Amino acid sequence: MSAVTVVLALLAALANASASVLQRRAAADEPDGGRGARQALRLLAHLLRRPFWLAGASLLAVSTVLQAGALAVGGLALVQPLLASELLFTLLVGSVVFGHAPDRRTWCAFVALALGLALFLAAAAPSEGRETTLSGRWSVTGVVLLAVVAALTAAGVAVRGAPRAGLLGLASAVCFAGTAALVKEVMGRLQDGLGRLPTQWPLYATVALGVAGFLLLQGALRAGTLAVSQPALTLGDALTSVALGWVLFEERIGLGGRVLPEVIGVLLIGAGTLGLARAPSVSGAWDRARPVRRSTAGDAGTSGDAGTSGDSGVRGDSGNTRNSGTQRGAVRR
Repeated sequence: MSAVTVVLALLAALANASASVLQRRAAADEPDGGRGARQALRLLAHLLRRPFWLAGASLLAVSTVLQAGALAVGGLALVQPLLASELLFTLLVGSVVFGHAPDRRTWCAFVALALGLALFLAAAAPSEGRETTLSGRWSVTGVVLLAVVAALTAAGVAVRGAPRAGLLGLASAVCFAGTAALVKEVMGRLQDGLGRLPTQWPLYATVALGVAGFLLLQGALRAGTLAVSQPALTLGDALTSVALGWVLFEERIGLGGRVLPEVIGVLLIGAGTLGLARAPSVSGAWDRARPVRRSTAGDAGTSGDAGTSGDSGVRGDSGNTRNSGTQRGAVRR
């Protein structure tokens, strides 16, 4: 297990979490102008003038570069599970930005996810494997990957509510894991020269599969609560990445007596993710800045201002799911 890979992956998760928090901070102050393309463009124009939003957008680019760097020097089976720590960093950075301390239940979920990640990676000890795949492996794996995504999507469309959210969340997770594998393939082919990349298929497949994952994630977020879609997304991405690393890049994880701690680690990751998805820190009541208190002399005006501030916060929250889902889908693996 390379220390450089671990550091780059954790920095990518930190940058991605910070980006989500900062852009949420900017969007929370914007009133809900309704739906439609014109309102969306108007909101974007407002956000482009907000320092918090611009800082978040910059961190998204930094996160993408860090993840690509981690995949260039490390294995898929190591990098993608580490990126699940984004939830932990979101909690920590959000506590500072919004000034709200998480409750005990949220901290318990935090600890469960952190311990699960540590236990799984320590027991699995993923090897680095190859930099690029052997000839012919992508064709078979790609067909299987697309078939799984199509089956999960079809099953999700056929149902409603929580089952749809879970199935579409899992389909998007498979897409994001496939996108990460393609990014690793692209980074491995850089040794052949940067000028050759535009003439090779992995670059375009990365974009196409990433867009598909983003769209499926939006469907999952609209269909049901994060308590259903987020565990499917987090666990699905990590476990699919381990499988793709094994098949495509000959990465290996510990088996035999190590299987039991690996399973316990996965269960802890699932429990922690579920707990965080149900926590106020993810559901939206927590991610508003504290209102500014005015002096006593201005109490008469303060009453009206406070009401306006609270109302603005509530209106901002109505776009929370759309905003946070968009950020996650746009940059995730």
